[in-house]
Amino acid sequence: MEFSTAARAALHLTGSDVGKRVSVRRLAEEGGAGAKFTDTVGVLTSWDDGVLLITRRNGERVRIEESALVAGKVVPDAPARRRGPAATCPELSRVSARAWPPVESEPLGEWVLRASSGFTRRANSVLPLGDPGRDLDEALEAVRAWYAARGLPAYVQAATGAQGADELLCAALEDRGWVREVTAELWIGGLAAVADAVDPAGAGRGAPAPVEFSRHTSESWLARYRRKGVSEVARRVLEGGPSVWFATVPGADGEPPAAIGRCVVDGRWAGFAAVEVAPERRREGLATRVMAALAGKAMEEGASAGWLQVETDNTGARRLYDALGFTAHHAYHHYRSPEA
Repeated sequence: MEFSTAARAALHLTGSDVGKRVSVRRLAEEGGAGAKFTDTVGVLTSWDDGVLLITRRNGERVRIEESALVAGKVVPDAPARRRGPAATCPELSRVSARAWPPVESEPLGEWVLRASSGFTRRANSVLPLGDPGRDLDEALEAVRAWYAARGLPAYVQAATGAQGADELLCAALEDRGWVREVTAELWIGGLAAVADAVDPAGAGRGAPAPVEFSRHTSESWLARYRRKGVSEVARRVLEGGPSVWFATVPGADGEPPAAIGRCVVDGRWAGFAAVEVAPERRREGLATRVMAALAGKAMEEGASAGWLQVETDNTGARRLYDALGFTAHHAYHHYRSPEA
């Protein structure tokens, strides 16, 4: 199909726009009622051999034939999400990294290599916030060697979908055969609404569940934690961070806690993690109770904004966090070296 001069005049993109956030319209199909079009918004990560590659906020890569383009333009960075405090991807990446500190780390230019004997990908992956100080292929070879020396697979944690994210790096890793294993989202929201929250499902059940606080993990808290057999290395990660609080709703005598949670306060930010509820105690509002209690603690220390990480298929947690006023800020992905 040939496009009119007017249609082609709406195409305001060139190869120099690689790395920018764009919106493009392309011909999807031509039916009896005429042409049908599809719109795509994301970061233009490459434009080679007549094919555009656009990375959407969730990390999905869309290939578009140049010949199918009808219109396109550079668009501003995505606006601040509803109800969420303003923040960039690098700021939140650094805050979340401080809240889950590795046992061992080493700089590679502006990248940070992190290792913790294999306890979670976050604590055993590269945090690439800037220039590694060398060619990308040389940097990745150094990454593989560093992790191999520790008997660990090489992972890179990279983000998409927000100001300062790593769409170009994600595309480069995939082009080199690195395998995306896990995608999760980082959500943000205001703390005041969380601290004041009352779960309607827990209404009418008598006195609010008591919440106990500690600065350290306990055998009781760990008995409810989803990762069993927690090592000393894992405890060091869990208890690391600027100002860490562990919350516990006691269970029946001799039983593990009914619910637990963890919060790390870091300036204006409070990061929530490890919110777990006993299966037989779900739908009592205990997760909301734990979140509210931890938010109150964080506000006492001057925090005003909260963040948390949730996997894309955890529908129950996503419903809870949405009800508490959190919303997705960006997605992050863990890429494994093809040699690992």
